[in-house]
Amino acid sequence: MPTITVNKAELYARLGRSYTTEEFDDLCFQFGIELDEDTTEEVEKAKKSGRKLEEGEGEAQLKIEIPANRYDLLCLEGLARGLRMFLGQTSPPIYHTTSPASPVECTIEASVLPIRPLFASAILRLKEPFTEGAYKSFIDLQDKLHMNLCRQRKLVAIGTHDLDTIQAPFRYMARNPKDIKFAPLNKDEEYTAEELMTVYETDRHLAKYLPIIRDAPAYPIIYDAQDRVLSMPPIINSQHSKITMQTRNIFIDVTATDQTKIDIVVNIIVAMFSEYCQTPFEVEPVRIISPDGTSRLSPDMTPRATTASVSYINAALGLTLSPTEICDYLNRMSLLATPSAKDPQETLDVQVPPTRPDVLHECDIMEDVGIAYGFNNLPRGLPDTNTVAKPLPINKLGDILRLECALAGWVEVLPLILCSHDENFAYLNRKDGNPAAIKLLNPATQEFQIVRTSLIPGLLKSLRENKALALPLRIFECSDIAVQDPREERMSRNYRHLGAAYTDKKGGFEVVHGLLDRVMQMLEVPFIGSLSAEAFAKAPHGYYIREAQDEMYFPGRAATIHYRPRESSQATASQGSVFETVAKALKDALPSTSGSTPTGDMVIGSLGILHPTVLENYSLVNPCSVLEINVEPFL
Repeated sequence: MPTITVNKAELYARLGRSYTTEEFDDLCFQFGIELDEDTTEEVEKAKKSGRKLEEGEGEAQLKIEIPANRYDLLCLEGLARGLRMFLGQTSPPIYHTTSPASPVECTIEASVLPIRPLFASAILRLKEPFTEGAYKSFIDLQDKLHMNLCRQRKLVAIGTHDLDTIQAPFRYMARNPKDIKFAPLNKDEEYTAEELMTVYETDRHLAKYLPIIRDAPAYPIIYDAQDRVLSMPPIINSQHSKITMQTRNIFIDVTATDQTKIDIVVNIIVAMFSEYCQTPFEVEPVRIISPDGTSRLSPDMTPRATTASVSYINAALGLTLSPTEICDYLNRMSLLATPSAKDPQETLDVQVPPTRPDVLHECDIMEDVGIAYGFNNLPRGLPDTNTVAKPLPINKLGDILRLECALAGWVEVLPLILCSHDENFAYLNRKDGNPAAIKLLNPATQEFQIVRTSLIPGLLKSLRENKALALPLRIFECSDIAVQDPREERMSRNYRHLGAAYTDKKGGFEVVHGLLDRVMQMLEVPFIGSLSAEAFAKAPHGYYIREAQDEMYFPGRAATIHYRPRESSQATASQGSVFETVAKALKDALPSTSGSTPTGDMVIGSLGILHPTVLENYSLVNPCSVLEINVEPFL
């Protein structure tokens, strides 16, 4: 959750009274936020020490954790406004836009559409210039939005300008970086956009934003009527239009690649500081002209109309509130609500303000009623129905397998389910020749590129990180792998596998084979591989292994594990289709078997001694044998 820092005296002044730390902590808890730290004691100690205090260090601060979906509480203004409504000290404000005869215009040119196509804007005409605290809060809110909702400016970027230093109409376009030249914020010297990429590559604050547009053939840029640069989003504003403590009229530009988030950001930034406008909570819109010639006014501060059921809210919370009481509680949470004219006893008309994009469903309205009423005040009682919990069969089977492996002297490991593409394929001498692996669209690091399709990479990495331990090492894991499955609604499917790895001075094929035999013995699955051909064909149930060829294993030291389910098993038919799908999806991950597999039998895994190149890829120096089986057929 994001944490904001606010001036303690200023916040209490806005709330109309002072609180002890315990009282304010309790208020925060009731409102759904959390007081993280009160610096009053630190400030008093610093003053008594006699040392020279830096700017702002002599004032007590409150550090408060805000829920990630409450963007309206990320600044002092929004937090104080929300708490005042919660305490019943004020009613929810009505946010609206003016109707200027000739609104300021900004034209979006087609050149910017492939790069950063979305644009929104607004104008704040302040009654008085910002105070130092309000100015700092204005900048801090932009930073908080950039860090969270805007995803480090990749999705949305905010620019603010002194409207009195620039001239409308404005133009939003894309140009060759060599043709863009201006003095960036806090610098007097002019640079081309190409030069700025070099200037800021060592800047602690801005360097992380450069890759967003650095490799683009053209950079987005905003000009005024006199071809003066306002901003080069999402990197830097112009020094010419910089807002100061004397600014009275603020022009806000917001560029983005996501329509939903740009609407939220522009509404939040203007709504939070519209209380300082000449008419409180009134914002001047800007006419946005699209490349196709259509136009619209931005921002749209119209509240979203929805409805809520009185019976649903009462049933969910265990209360018997009247429609009027529910409306009062919703007003305390900034939602304007009134009983519906059509059905006043059952339906409520709710106006969701532009500051509450987190209200998406009727359950969110119900939650706000619960917060305003007080979750600690909700009635407590026994449920009307009794249920008996039990584990899922696959989880119960997994627990049994883990216990048996541990009793056999093997140590359980819990590696991550995400791994790199090379660890899952290239390091094991396997090819990713099909779309079986679930790939992450935007991995944080190269170590977390895909969801594993095998337990072996995690086992080998565990051995690599524990090479200093005495040999032999016996480790196992019973957990999920995941593959793509177009038949599923979520387009993927998990499968429970059991994997084991053994390393010592010798290969240890017989050791992992022994673990397989022990697991099958415990599951009462007989070994039918040693039967005569006639007896083997008639065997109704069991398992056997067949020599296989797989580049992951040492030649002649690999085998596939085959399973023949009981004919009487109710799950046999469905399991057969399921594991047939898995075998097809992971065809490159399974060794090729010598000879044919009898109809009805399924390949559930493999075992063998790893090839030396695999050991080298994982920085292992001793021979290693592995086993991996799919345990879901045993359900």
